[in-house]
Amino acid sequence: MKQKLLPLLLALSLLLTGCGWMDGRYSSVTPHLEQRQDTQPEVIVASDYLDLMDALEEMIQSGSESGVINVADYPADAVENGMGIAVKYAAEAYPVGAYAVDRIDYEVGANGGLPAVAVTIAYRHSPMEIRTIREVSDSGEATEEIVKALKNFDASVVLLVDRYAPMDFTQLVRDHAEKHPETVMETPQVTAAAYGAGSSRVVELTFTYQTSRDALRQMQSQVKPVFDAASLYVSGEGEERQKLSQLYAFLMERFDYKIETSITPAYSLLRHGVGDSRAFATVYAAMCRLAGLECMTVTGTHAGDPWTWNIVLDGGHYYHVDLLRCSELGGYHEFTDPEMSGYVWDYTAYPECPAVPAV
Repeated sequence: MKQKLLPLLLALSLLLTGCGWMDGRYSSVTPHLEQRQDTQPEVIVASDYLDLMDALEEMIQSGSESGVINVADYPADAVENGMGIAVKYAAEAYPVGAYAVDRIDYEVGANGGLPAVAVTIAYRHSPMEIRTIREVSDSGEATEEIVKALKNFDASVVLLVDRYAPMDFTQLVRDHAEKHPETVMETPQVTAAAYGAGSSRVVELTFTYQTSRDALRQMQSQVKPVFDAASLYVSGEGEERQKLSQLYAFLMERFDYKIETSITPAYSLLRHGVGDSRAFATVYAAMCRLAGLECMTVTGTHAGDPWTWNIVLDGGHYYHVDLLRCSELGGYHEFTDPEMSGYVWDYTAYPECPAVPAV
């Protein structure tokens, strides 16, 4: 769509030195071609403000810092107003522009005797950063890209979401980290920003970790064999209760555990025997899921203290399983709601675990 007009490049080079532009009044436009050798000035034709908007979009997409827009077919008395509309759109409403552009300057004059507009753009983000924006169709695909970034311990991810809907990205990351302790070694702090207006937005997520990326990757590689072994430990035929009990034994008999909180819960629990109730519950739930068993984590309190445990599906009925309580009792136990004295949780957020009538 964008055409480079070679016959005008010589005139443009003179223009950029401050010569032959509006009788010398072009000096206020300062191009930065020397900083980006791969970015060449563009010469584009526009006949209305929609063309001007398209022209600025194209410049921004390519990371161009300067360009000339020929407006010979544009009504002379409407160019200034059209440029004002186009600049506001490109810098505020156009998602990539709102994300990447710091400032857009322009001057209306003549180029080779024809009416034209000289444009310069200052950026907050480099052409490489613009090119690496990942385009997705909706929130579902956005979530998939965020999950990939978390698995890879990326510092950030920038997405162009075509059908944007507001999302709680911090909660999304927390929920994924809880469900997938086998891949997410540390739950990062999340900073989120959305740019642009309308149905499409650029979403920028920044992830801040306390642990280095190399260390997190090493931890991930060290816990993977443990999760793989857990799945093999319960493979084959067997009742759900038997498999749930086997996974309990596989996890709880690894160490004489020390109850402490860690920012790398799965790694600390499986490699060093250090973890709190949340670490036990999330790791156990992941092992169950990988083995094809239904198990969820429950967040609440026990004896007034924050506490996390599990609810499992066994034989068509749901039961509570608190691994640390089971350990005190000497083995795997399932509990019904009436047996959860001293525990408090959001009863509407989880399945009921009623006492099963005797047959």
